[in-house]
Amino acid sequence: MNTVSAPLFAPAEPWSGRDDGPGPEHARWHSEMQFGAPRDAVALIGFASDEGVARNGGRQGAASGPQALRAALGGLAVHHELPLFDAGTVTTQGDDLEAAQRELSDRVRELTGAGNLAVVLGGGHETSFASHRGAYEALGPLKVINFDAHFDLRRAERPTSGTPFLQIADLVGRTAFDYSVFGISRPNNTKVLFDTAAELGVTTVEDTELALLTAREAAARAVEAVAGDMPIHLSIDLDVLPAAVAPGVSAPAGFGVEFALLRAMVEAVAETGRVALVDVVELNPDFDVDQRTAKAAARLIDDIVGAHAAAVAP
Repeated sequence: MNTVSAPLFAPAEPWSGRDDGPGPEHARWHSEMQFGAPRDAVALIGFASDEGVARNGGRQGAASGPQALRAALGGLAVHHELPLFDAGTVTTQGDDLEAAQRELSDRVRELTGAGNLAVVLGGGHETSFASHRGAYEALGPLKVINFDAHFDLRRAERPTSGTPFLQIADLVGRTAFDYSVFGISRPNNTKVLFDTAAELGVTTVEDTELALLTAREAAARAVEAVAGDMPIHLSIDLDVLPAAVAPGVSAPAGFGVEFALLRAMVEAVAETGRVALVDVVELNPDFDVDQRTAKAAARLIDDIVGAHAAAVAP
């Protein structure tokens, strides 16, 4: 059981990091981070939750993910002019995941409704149902592209880190459910999950398929999956990466997707300018090595934000 004693929601705390001097030429995430009510900005919000992973039988520790992601982002140089805001952290209390998910949904609804790119720092993958629900309530249907070794289409009596995308299908209705998942590990998904994906019309690209593609080809496949004019929910489960690159996750990958391919795909999706919601999940700092996983995740977030900023620039 999650015994975190923090309040359900906590405002953001000041960021810190290396200071090379004043002026935009020395800008880093920590020096550019703002607080308050963002509009038309990049708005980060944490979701400190282990309960979904615990319910799904995974190794716990993802509740510390938001803090580790902020630390890894803080020292990165900023090369765009889109304002950066930290909107605080929602923390699951005890085993009441559902209340925390509702709180996160409400806050993501406010952030996306104000024209922000909401970047949610998980937390287990139970993050994605809550974040999607908030964006859906603000914007209507979104295309979903998930980079993950798992479908997360499980049917269960209560929400877990393995149920979010089936919950999204139930929320929006099967005809409006537009879900693509890149990086699926066939040995780590049962036949019933493949059958459920086929029934729901999910675009499925396995890790072995991606291994045969160049970065340019993989990026083109990802952009094809989100074609159209709908806003996009981009989800990254860090267990899609090989265990050597991302040891600090709930379920390390035995094969995984090469980092350069993943980076090319998420950046290409961000370059559409239609990404409204990003969540990065399953970072487990307790099992990380030399902050490899946190640093890889921070690089992906920075690349997504930079590509989005370039795409929406006037």
